[in-house]
Amino acid sequence: MLRIPALVAGLLLSANVFALSLSDLSQQDASGGLKDALTQGAKVAVQQLGKPGGFSNNPEVRIELPGKLGKAAKTMKMMGMGAQVEQLETSMNKAAEAAVPQAQALLVDAVKKMSVQDAKSILSGPQDSATQYLNKSSREQIRAKFLPIVKQATDQVGLAKQYNGFASQAATFGVLDAKSANIESYVTEQALDGLFDMIAKQEASIRENPAAAATSLAKKVFGAL
Repeated sequence: MLRIPALVAGLLLSANVFALSLSDLSQQDASGGLKDALTQGAKVAVQQLGKPGGFSNNPEVRIELPGKLGKAAKTMKMMGMGAQVEQLETSMNKAAEAAVPQAQALLVDAVKKMSVQDAKSILSGPQDSATQYLNKSSREQIRAKFLPIVKQATDQVGLAKQYNGFASQAATFGVLDAKSANIESYVTEQALDGLFDMIAKQEASIRENPAAAATSLAKKVFGAL
């Protein structure tokens, strides 16, 4: 009869046989699994943000007036804009929601262009290393897509001109930085930050729970980390 210690030792040996580490995976599998997971995360982030309320109903990414400008609401009221602050913020969030869907094709393309060496560095890197890769490789192209859409959306709101005028004056006194002095640039950067924040959350979720990955290859790769 098999003794308990021997049985336990046998089970542990069996577990070790079936357990995979990153070094056990082929470079092709590692790269393919990462690409599957990153494509999944990017698409989910775009779907969550690129819809009515995607930004405005999510406190983590909701776009508000820039810090010091937001605190200057009393001054804005004196300028006759106080009652319109909420309307302006609503328009900014709607502009971001309209722009985000344009990011999906660019994000997927950036994932496809990822090299095996990129994949190895990402898989052995920090928890948000895949998101950092996407940010670095696609942010400029996405910004170029976002800006005209945001501009079109804010042009439809007469407050955009008032915001730009007020913010430009505030910037000269150091109340806010140059990027925030133009509503189109500000909303575009906020939309980009929100997008990559959401992708980072998707990446973290898959790293913590590989079973949530959409493909068996991605499950296999992230299960080995």
